[in-house]
Amino acid sequence: MDNVSNVPQHVAIILDGNGRWAKAKGMPRSYGHVQGGKVLEDILVDADDIGIRYLTVYAFSTENWNRPADEISALMGLLKNYLKTSIKKCMKNNVRCRVIGDKSGLSEELQEAIAKMEEATAGNTGLTFTIAINYGGRDEITRAVKKVAAKVESGELKASEITEKMIADNLDTFDMPDPDLLIRTCNEQRISNYLLWQCAYTEFYFTPVAWPDFNREELLKAVEAYGNRTRKFGGLKT
Repeated sequence: MDNVSNVPQHVAIILDGNGRWAKAKGMPRSYGHVQGGKVLEDILVDADDIGIRYLTVYAFSTENWNRPADEISALMGLLKNYLKTSIKKCMKNNVRCRVIGDKSGLSEELQEAIAKMEEATAGNTGLTFTIAINYGGRDEITRAVKKVAAKVESGELKASEITEKMIADNLDTFDMPDPDLLIRTCNEQRISNYLLWQCAYTEFYFTPVAWPDFNREELLKAVEAYGNRTRKFGGLKT
């Protein structure tokens, strides 16, 4: 295990650059996604090893439906296979795996794969690995507000009683701490509708490294950069 101090409890990652990486090698975009999936398996082990307790990755956004149909089909097939084959690895490494996002917009087969993996790993007590599929931050907040609004409409709740915690408790991430660190690969410097509510006080780390080239060393660089920052909350340093 590496000697790393001040390890973030929750790391969120935007896995960017798979398609561009593949194109630069004269390969189809799907090749980049396959390689990116292999990297994710390694990073999951590395994150657990250095002491990260929650790892959340952006696999497929609500906006990704605008991509070419063949690429969407390839991505969905890759996700389905990943969910099915990762159960054994998650059980071996005591990893709890869950999926956030609007699952109702996914195929029945993919929903079944998600349910099986979540059920199989629910009792694991190690790292919590969360995959965002058909996920968008605005969509998540809208769904949460609708849940709260329904209680107001039924008379169960008064509008004046709505709190930030109440909205947070209705988000997909209701049972997780907010991310301490968000990593985005391939030199893009935006959060692209990812965990908008949760990232209010998150530290950002952007790297030019494309996701298929990301490795343990790059993860350690991000964690070390986080550890060297002085965090402030309302003017108070931590």
